[in-house]
Amino acid sequence: MLVALFPGQGSLKPGMGLPWAGHDAVELLDRISEVAGVDVWRLLSTTEGDELVRTDNAQLATFALSTVIARAAAAEGMTADLAIGHSLGEYSALHYAGILSLDEATRLVLARGKAMARAALQRPGSMAAVLGASEDEVAEAIAEFPDLVVANYNAPGQIVVSGDLDQLGAFKEGARALGIRRVVLLEVGGAFHSPLMAPASDSLAEALEVARFSTGTIPVVANVDASPHSGDAPWVELLRAQLTGAVRFEQSIVGTPSDASFVEFGPGGVLAGLVGRIRNDAVVRGIATPLDLEEGA
Repeated sequence: MLVALFPGQGSLKPGMGLPWAGHDAVELLDRISEVAGVDVWRLLSTTEGDELVRTDNAQLATFALSTVIARAAAAEGMTADLAIGHSLGEYSALHYAGILSLDEATRLVLARGKAMARAALQRPGSMAAVLGASEDEVAEAIAEFPDLVVANYNAPGQIVVSGDLDQLGAFKEGARALGIRRVVLLEVGGAFHSPLMAPASDSLAEALEVARFSTGTIPVVANVDASPHSGDAPWVELLRAQLTGAVRFEQSIVGTPSDASFVEFGPGGVLAGLVGRIRNDAVVRGIATPLDLEEGA
């Protein structure tokens, strides 16, 4: 079994689309740009700084590049049997699986990014990576902070918490006294995957309710329950819950067959690295540039 992996906006970096300039698959960007009303190639090639990392632009750019890479891989005969996306990557996975059309996925990604940006302005928050601690240790440590929750179960020894900015700072300062060795504050635009995103969930619901979900060709593992679902699953509820619930990436990988191999479509290779930590015997490959595609041919 081949499992396709799609990263979230944390994989973003300036110029990440430049290696794909002139590739046939880049034609997809014309349609994504038309639907979104945004020059996506500019985001992927020359945009930097605050404009690029703005939540709506970052999500659209990451989705677009993952889609281009997956299309290029498919043209070379690489097709997966299961798809897993991390946070935003769940939308890339749903398009890859044929459950969302390119137009539907683009509209939802844009609506999601805008909704999350608005929610972050209403109540400032952020996220922090907790390194070298177990799930139980993290849960015990953040119990003293009512506005902090686990946002990402990424891999053994790598858990991300999310919530109120002041409480995150206090948690970091007191981490050692709580038995936590290292806490790293993340440069993100808000307290994603926490109750502080509830306004975004309500706003996104309007776009989800009118979206068309098709049968699809392969299952997609949902972030919130780490279980594979086909196109007839309650994706409106699953995607709404994802905004305020934890991304269960580690559990999603553990739930795949023991003989599964993995390929990440997107920049950075973050998910490929996490899979290597979760299952060190797994065959894992990352495709970020056309060269990566050629090397595996």
